[in-house]
Amino acid sequence: MAAELAIRTEYLTKQFDRHIAVNGVELTVAAGEVYGLIGPNGAGKTTLMRMLATAEEPTLGEIYINGERLLRDRSNANLKRLLGYLPDDFPLYDDLTVWDYLDYFARLYKLNGDRRQRRLYDVLELVQLSTKRNSKIATLSRGMKQRLSLARTIIHEPILLLLDEPVSGLDPIARMQFRQIIKTLQEAGMTILISSHVLSDLAELCTSVGIMELGFLVESCRLQDLYQRLSRQQILISTLGDAEILKRELKTNSLVADIEILAGTNQVRVGFSGTEEDAAELLRSLIHAQLPITNFQCTQEDLETIFLKLGHQQAS
Repeated sequence: MAAELAIRTEYLTKQFDRHIAVNGVELTVAAGEVYGLIGPNGAGKTTLMRMLATAEEPTLGEIYINGERLLRDRSNANLKRLLGYLPDDFPLYDDLTVWDYLDYFARLYKLNGDRRQRRLYDVLELVQLSTKRNSKIATLSRGMKQRLSLARTIIHEPILLLLDEPVSGLDPIARMQFRQIIKTLQEAGMTILISSHVLSDLAELCTSVGIMELGFLVESCRLQDLYQRLSRQQILISTLGDAEILKRELKTNSLVADIEILAGTNQVRVGFSGTEEDAAELLRSLIHAQLPITNFQCTQEDLETIFLKLGHQQAS
C-alpha cells in the first residue's frame, strides 16, 4: 500500500501576466517526509510554496493536502489549520516580548486557557527560547528571531510545515540549532517541505528532494536514489612515494577514471565506478604492488555537485 500523501499537486501552474512562475508541477510528498526544494532564484520555489500555503491561488491545477482538495475562492479554514507556513520575510514585532508575541498568535488560532499556556511553554522549550520569554524581540539575535518565527509557525500544532529559506543569512551555529529542531519535529511525525540555498543543510535533513528550474519540477525523488543515480564515487589516495607511479598503477584498473594528482601533494583523486568490495580489491592490489599507501578514502559527490551536474544536463 502506498504511503499516505501529505501533498499532491496536479498540473499546478501560476502565471503572472505573461510570466509563468510555476509550470505544470506534479508534486507528491509522503506523510512524515522532510522534502527539500532546490533551485536558483526565480525557479518558482516561493510561488509554489505560497500556493501550497493558500497564500496564492493557482492559475491552473489542483492541490491536495492529506487527500483533501484545496477549493478556489474559499477560506479552506479546516485545511489551513493543518498548515504551518514560514515565509522568508515574515515580520516580527520588536516592541513585544517573546511570550506576548507567541500568545498573540496562539489567540488567533483560538487556543484557550490552560491549553494555550502549556503550548507556549512547550514551543519555547522546543526552540530553546524558554529563558528569553520575557525579553523584547528587538534584543534577540538573528538566529533567535528565526527560531521564534518557527515557534509562531507551529504554535497551533500543524501536521504540515512549509519553510521558505529558513536558514538564509544564519551563521553555522544558528543553522545547526535550526536543523536540530527540524529533526525533532520530523521525529514527532510532522511532514516538512523546506527550500534552501544551503544545500549541505538539505542533504543532512531531507529524505527526498525536488529540483526546480524556470518553473518546472525537473527532478523529484528520494535523496538516496538521487545519490545512487547521479553521485559519482571518488577515492582520495595518499602515498609516501611518487604520485606518478601511483597514477600508472591506477590506470590498470578498469573501474578507475579521471585520475588527478592534486597539485603540490602526493595525493591522487580518482573517479570510481565500482562497489565497496571493488574498492577494497583496488586497495589490496595497490598494496600488493608494494606502493606505500598512507590514506585511502572513499567519498561521494555532494548534493551541490549533483545539482550543478543536473543544471548542465538541462541546459544541453
